Amino acid sequence: MSSLLLLIPVAIGLGLLGLVAFLWSLKSNQYEDVQGAAYRVLLDDDLSPQEQAKINANDSAAPAQKDQ
Repeated sequence: MSSLLLLIPVAIGLGLLGLVAFLWSLKSNQYEDVQGAAYRVLLDDDLSPQEQAKINANDSAAPAQKDQ
């Protein structure tokens, strides 16, 4: 029974801490761009700009070759 005297305030404190963290994230616009993270996963950041340009050039030329 004496452990409840400790656990209840700890649980309320953790709940309030979570609420404060959630309200801070709302105030600092953490949820402003929800689709951006989904598209950033698809970006190929490990390639150099030259390699990425070469891939983009090949991708844009491929549909033209298929039409011929």
